Amino acid sequence: MSGPERWSALVLAGSRRGEADPVARYREVRHKSLATADGVPLLVRVVRALLATPSIGGLLVSLDDPALLDGVPDLAGLRESGRLRVLTSAASLSRSVAEGFAAAGAPLLVTTADHALLDPAMIRHVLAAAEAAQADVAAGLVAAATITAAYPQTRRTYLRFRDGGYSGANLFALRTPAAARGVAFWERLERERKQPWRLARAFGWSLLLAYLLRRWTLGQAMERVSARLGLRAVAVPIPFAEAAIDVDKPADLDLVEAILARRRAAEVA
Repeated sequence: MSGPERWSALVLAGSRRGEADPVARYREVRHKSLATADGVPLLVRVVRALLATPSIGGLLVSLDDPALLDGVPDLAGLRESGRLRVLTSAASLSRSVAEGFAAAGAPLLVTTADHALLDPAMIRHVLAAAEAAQADVAAGLVAAATITAAYPQTRRTYLRFRDGGYSGANLFALRTPAAARGVAFWERLERERKQPWRLARAFGWSLLLAYLLRRWTLGQAMERVSARLGLRAVAVPIPFAEAAIDVDKPADLDLVEAILARRRAAEVA
């Protein structure tokens, strides 16, 4: 029996807003990915979580200005050793993922630099589920009930299905070369996002209508998406509410720091 797959990881850290980003402004730094949570830059936190996961090998960071990392000493050794490579981000997230996938190949885990509470348990959960399902593509999601039970004050955007709402977790497993078809479809959706009728045509009217009417459970919806894309796509419910908390605004950063403070207090106790 073969052992677990060895994955590369791509961290999406691009932000065209620079110092104008509200989180960057809040921390008075040049770039959102360098904003600190409990004294540690967001990007460094994500990289540390990936490094602490045994099944993760090479790392890539997609950043609009790679020179920004010259001032991050925590990552200098990784860059010098070649374990961490920096790519210049493209004009869209999907194109950045496509270029990262072309550079690293499958299997590739994709996450974001603002996933400040990412930890190895979340990563292992998604990768194990993707491997168990023999998926080409897997997306981590967190149930609304899981999030509101732990953090009723946080506001998230939910996808609604017959079996409840789910929030994205910024964790995507591109497990096989066939995942490139899913990335290409994502690029198409980004190109046509301002033309709703083209988006509907891309998904298929029946699939879109069934989603709007909440006729399907999450699993059933993924079966239809798989058929549409010609690959095996699965959703992976993650049992950790923190997996859905990314840092889009200063209030998110305050929440992250409050969570980190509680964790420290619990460790001391």
